[in-house]
Amino acid sequence: MSKFKILLASRKFWAALIGLFLVVIKAWKPDFPLAEEELTSVIYLLVAYILGTGIEDGLSKNQMLKD
Repeated sequence: MSKFKILLASRKFWAALIGLFLVVIKAWKPDFPLAEEELTSVIYLLVAYILGTGIEDGLSKNQMLKD
């Protein structure tokens, strides 16, 4: 599988892209109906999701190497 296809299939990539999209929209259009505190909470949630998914992927690869 090519690296581009792997990237497009990555849950971490899509979560990061959504976070980037929200930050850019809020900076470009300040009257976007999302308060700064809400945006911060969404970003924290996405960071936790990305870290959790990364740990899950790493542990599953580690498990596959042991088998």
